[in-house]
Amino acid sequence: MTAPTAPATPSTPSAPADPRVSTRRNTELALILVAMVIVLAYSAAVEYALVGRVTARFWVIPALLTLLFVGAHIAVRNLTPYADPSILPCVALLDGLGVAFLRRLDLGGLDAAQRAGYGVLAGLGFRQLLWTLVSIVVATIALIIVRDHRILSRYAYTLGLIGLVLMMIPAVLPASLSSINGAKLWIKFGGFFQIQPGEFAKLLLLSFFAYYLVSKREVLSLASRRFLGIDFPRGRDMGPVIVVWVLSLMVLVFEKDLGTALLYFGMFVVTLYIATERVSWLIIGLVLFIGGAFLANVLGATIGGPFANFHERVEIWLNPFADPNVTGYQLVQSLLGLGTGGLFGAGPGAGQPENVPFVNNDFIFAGIGEEIGLFGLTGLLLIYLLITVRGLRAAIAVRDSFGKLMAGGLAFTLGLQVFVIVGGVTKLIPLTGQTTPFLSAGGSSLMANWLLIGLLLRISDASRRPATSGASPSGQPERLAGLATEVIR
Repeated sequence: MTAPTAPATPSTPSAPADPRVSTRRNTELALILVAMVIVLAYSAAVEYALVGRVTARFWVIPALLTLLFVGAHIAVRNLTPYADPSILPCVALLDGLGVAFLRRLDLGGLDAAQRAGYGVLAGLGFRQLLWTLVSIVVATIALIIVRDHRILSRYAYTLGLIGLVLMMIPAVLPASLSSINGAKLWIKFGGFFQIQPGEFAKLLLLSFFAYYLVSKREVLSLASRRFLGIDFPRGRDMGPVIVVWVLSLMVLVFEKDLGTALLYFGMFVVTLYIATERVSWLIIGLVLFIGGAFLANVLGATIGGPFANFHERVEIWLNPFADPNVTGYQLVQSLLGLGTGGLFGAGPGAGQPENVPFVNNDFIFAGIGEEIGLFGLTGLLLIYLLITVRGLRAAIAVRDSFGKLMAGGLAFTLGLQVFVIVGGVTKLIPLTGQTTPFLSAGGSSLMANWLLIGLLLRISDASRRPATSGASPSGQPERLAGLATEVIR
């Protein structure tokens, strides 16, 4: 394990790529084009199923998406030339399929006679395409500003404070300005615009967690006693975990959302595990969260109040068919949609995803699943898994401790968010208010997840950049033996 202090990286992160070293950016571009061919084929199949023929304009949305992702590739080629070449194409495929499916919902909501003449620059699909443009621009600006990921550690406490404020704003606002579907996660601006601050808060809090755990790692790694072959920490060192646990319960109670509470607490506990390599922290975190959720459910059943909403969600989760037309309607329709899709699905455009409530955001996984089936959904999950694994590879390879925790936390956060939403729509866990990354409609989630990918690319670039400080007078790269090192234990 590396020492808590971040070493001086031998090469400047913002330096241009060494032409003698392969950056595999051409591979990235080729993979993006393959992803866009898949989106193009999906769009053609949707139009054939819903319109009865493939119109002359079916290629417009895929072409615009291709321009956006090629632009993102150019930004990555110049700003993070050594970044992992598989991350951006995976994100492009997910984002492109999300836009195409929302376009499919636009067409499905029209009468059959109106579908052929429906404009390509209208509806949810085009709005999501615009949000994709904004998100790529925001992520590019972040890469320009954050030339070295270690800069974030200098402002860790400020970022953590801002993250806490963003996390708590919806809880203190009246329900009319913050509540959608029972969860208080939003800030509404009139009836035309809303933002979900918690999506951005998770990135800010993760920066603080990474810095704090780097500085306190040695203390948190100390063991008190051994039980069943596992070393458990000292009682006085559990303060940070208890504090984050209490904050997560506050999110659960006052914002009425299990998914967000699980995301924040899981993010901290896993980052703590990466920092200390103590399995005991995972056990303690799991026990604390399950205990807190159980307590909230019991209080919701007995005294109601702020716990009533969570108790109702647990009851729906346990028996959605007790009231399939009212309280359990969302989950029942989600399960029926997934069951109807079977192994291979009804085919793009041939299902009835409009029967699933909120299929454009919270339940988009169920809507897509009806049309692409279990095999198609497994492919989507593998893409998410690939992004997560490549992020963890970047965490392993990067040379500074802060970057290791940051990349590991970013990768895990994405994977956990997918688990939370997929677990909700498949009845594995109670329903949550989380969105499916890159697929669901909405600007907040899309921008936050593109920012997450931008930071992951920045750290990946640092991890894969050749460990040289430049060329020697003879024009050859310096040997590793002449570079600065840090003490390890």
